[in-house]
Amino acid sequence: MRRRSNNLLVEPPSVATGDIAFNLIVFFLVCASVQPDSGRKQTLPRSEEKAKQEQQTKNVEVLLTRTTAAVNGDLVPQRELLPRLRTLLSGKLRPEDRVVVVKSRPDTPYAFWIEVTGLIEEAGGTVTIQREEERTVQVGG
Repeated sequence: MRRRSNNLLVEPPSVATGDIAFNLIVFFLVCASVQPDSGRKQTLPRSEEKAKQEQQTKNVEVLLTRTTAAVNGDLVPQRELLPRLRTLLSGKLRPEDRVVVVKSRPDTPYAFWIEVTGLIEEAGGTVTIQREEERTVQVGG
């Protein structure tokens, strides 16, 4: 009796490589740990343009620079910021009246911004951010 020699190459089917790669990608995405966002949670109110323009005169406004804070245009030392905000917000009972508009310069440090917005919330205010809006101006010609 002669033994048969089996010299056939056995290859995995090439159709399965795409499936294997996809499963590996999904596995690593699911298993990868994502760092949670650090920082303080804030609820930022949204408003319409018309309501924003009407309320702008009666809202407290805080302007932040690199090292200073101005409340309604007056420079306020950091240690006096909380009492000043409490005084300005004390007579306002409705949440929409307690909105504090925060404007900051591009060079304002993040830690300073977080500290001041924390003081605003501690005083009972609701922080809202004023951004520059893009406007299209047509020049007649």
